[in-house]
Amino acid sequence: MTATDPALTALAQGWCALSLLHGRIEAHIERALQAGHDLSVREYSLLDVLSRQHDGEGGHLQMKQVADAVLLSQSATTRLVTRLEDRGLLSRYLCPTDRRGIYTNVTETGLKLLEEARPTNDTALREALDQAAQNPELVPLVRVVETLRAPA
Repeated sequence: MTATDPALTALAQGWCALSLLHGRIEAHIERALQAGHDLSVREYSLLDVLSRQHDGEGGHLQMKQVADAVLLSQSATTRLVTRLEDRGLLSRYLCPTDRRGIYTNVTETGLKLLEEARPTNDTALREALDQAAQNPELVPLVRVVETLRAPA
């Protein structure tokens, strides 16, 4: 393929549209979560990911897994965990079977805030998708997002 190849141009246009959709959605959700709950999108995502882990074998996520899930570097994830821990939304403790491992759990306060913020997140997502659907270039992507389901 060359730089003027029509397929490459279409691919680049598709990527630009996807990037635009993501940016619009994230910015809309960010504003809603900040205004209603003093949470960033990343903070909400981290609370959500950690709230889904469970006790027992394989139930806790390693920091690298958490970082991958919230799309941050390990150092940025550690800083984010520290900020939320300082706010009383997360707690850390040593792994009982491997003293080198540290687990992070959502506190009761964090779970309460997450449950309060979830409808805000969902409403903002719906609003952002509805707004994006007004742009003909984004309509196919909006349809795809609307039909996606989490893997079972």
